[in-house]
Amino acid sequence: MKEAKQIVTDFFENIRSGKNLQAAYEFMHQRVIAHQVQSENEYTVERSPQDYVDHVKEMQDLYGNFKLEIQEILADGNKVYVRWKQTGEMVDGRRIIQIASAVYLVKQEKISEYWIQIDRKGLELQNN
Repeated sequence: MKEAKQIVTDFFENIRSGKNLQAAYEFMHQRVIAHQVQSENEYTVERSPQDYVDHVKEMQDLYGNFKLEIQEILADGNKVYVRWKQTGEMVDGRRIIQIASAVYLVKQEKISEYWIQIDRKGLELQNN
């Protein structure tokens, strides 16, 4: 039985990185609850593994084959906190950096829910 921290680490190395997108079905339940914050507004969406694959493909379209670096990962039982840095390149050649963090809830060895915060203002400033 894999520990939650290893499951989330493997998820980042395979799916979130864009390297092995079809593995999303191995790491995510059919229905994953995603709690997000945007401009201080909290909202929740449901994502399937295919929705997540499409989300990562959108990032690849925007930022090319981006580099993903886990800067910190901590586990407490079945909850795992991850902070990461994503570096990519816009189609015009400008480098773009995204800093984000999330807490993932792992149940039955798959991600079932997560709470994420992204430095969207930082992304906005880099896109100007």
